[in-house]
Amino acid sequence: MTTQGQGLHTHVLDTLGLEIAAGEFPPGSVLRTDELAQRFEVSRTVVREVVRVLESMHLVESRRRVGVTVRPTEAWNVYDPQVIRWRLAGSDRPRQLRSLTVLRSAIEPVAAGLAATNATPEQCAALTECALGMVATSRGQQLEGYLRHDIAFHRIVLNASGNEMFARLGDVVAEVLAGRTHHQVMFEDPDPAAVTLHVRLAEAVREADAEAAERLTKEIALGALHELDVLAP
Repeated sequence: MTTQGQGLHTHVLDTLGLEIAAGEFPPGSVLRTDELAQRFEVSRTVVREVVRVLESMHLVESRRRVGVTVRPTEAWNVYDPQVIRWRLAGSDRPRQLRSLTVLRSAIEPVAAGLAATNATPEQCAALTECALGMVATSRGQQLEGYLRHDIAFHRIVLNASGNEMFARLGDVVAEVLAGRTHHQVMFEDPDPAAVTLHVRLAEAVREADAEAAERLTKEIALGALHELDVLAP
């Protein structure tokens, strides 16, 4: 696919994905390939490629003589990072953020406890570096810089757990953190208490203190839920 073709594919995919996630095409809605090609001024080949991607996410299904049908929300692959991004862009953002943050609060403390047991020296060093990066970007409205360190920090914790199922949630957590920042569900400067907790968590993992690592991660999750109460009630 040419660069121009990739651009058209991305535009159609993002537009339809956002519209489906926002409920503009309720479950049961039928999308016609010819009509989509005409609407977006693209070939039917581009539309079919987009539909295949949406099918892989379980947002739609194709049936002969029927067309492309939007599937019920409960059938969607809600762990797909792109689906998460589309859902967070819609009006249901507060509920989505809360749902995802509750998921994190259930998973990440256990992962952190395992990380304290299984992390390599290299992972401990990288975790400390990320925590220090978060400290350095926690003032002066440097939210994009802070976000990079925050995402990297949580990816390391999940990977260091040694559990491949936890590790695969790295993209999910990244989308949650990015969504909070890009949709202004963050204070202009991160909560100093949260920054301190990340530093202490890095220390707990380095010191192989699983109990402290799990407890500190629970505090981080509770703090994130409290922020949602304030910023996205």
